[in-house]
Amino acid sequence: MSLLAREPRIAAEPFSSRIRAGTRVDHERTERSPFISDLLAGRVTLDGFAAMTGQLWFIYDALETGAQLLRDDPVVGPFLDPRLTRRDALNTDLTGLLGPGWRGGLVASEPTRTHADRIAELARSWPAGYLAHHYTRYMGDLSGGKIVGRTAQRVYGLTDEGVRFYRFDDIPSGRAFKDAYRQLLDDAPWTEAEQLRIMDEASLSFRLTGDMFEALEHHGSSFVPS
Repeated sequence: MSLLAREPRIAAEPFSSRIRAGTRVDHERTERSPFISDLLAGRVTLDGFAAMTGQLWFIYDALETGAQLLRDDPVVGPFLDPRLTRRDALNTDLTGLLGPGWRGGLVASEPTRTHADRIAELARSWPAGYLAHHYTRYMGDLSGGKIVGRTAQRVYGLTDEGVRFYRFDDIPSGRAFKDAYRQLLDDAPWTEAEQLRIMDEASLSFRLTGDMFEALEHHGSSFVPS
């Protein structure tokens, strides 16, 4: 037996670790966008916060419509835990922030529409690509999203309608949930090539979110009812 044959095998890096590392640059760039920096510093007006909530509605409408199409997918289906759904919470938040007629005057920015359309397309044509967007959004909501929610409560005095999006009352331990989600990523039977495509799509998801924040920074008031 050769020396090489006797060397212990090195376990492959889990996909959950690879996708996190591979998207870090785009993730951090999005987190540090001027709009989010201003929001966390309390410099965004309540109207600006409402405009962001409105843009998120389009993204989650696409995500959760796609989830209905993919519920029975053998690989993606297990990720689609109904406790993650945010659309109903966004409906309530927008009613509180903009009034009961909010839907009629809400406008998707060009980056938001591009992102929502991309999600809808992938739900029909490439379920693993859809999951890349699912991963960036919901895993982020269970992490940094909670910080945004607490900031909104402090800055705008919101206690219920307006910040329900950031509350996951049915998931008592976000950490345990995220660990289970990562295990699903690690166990999924994707090839190396497919994993690389998913990582690229997740990076794109972060960039599209960054584009949405940039549009909000410059034109936020034009996307909500006047």
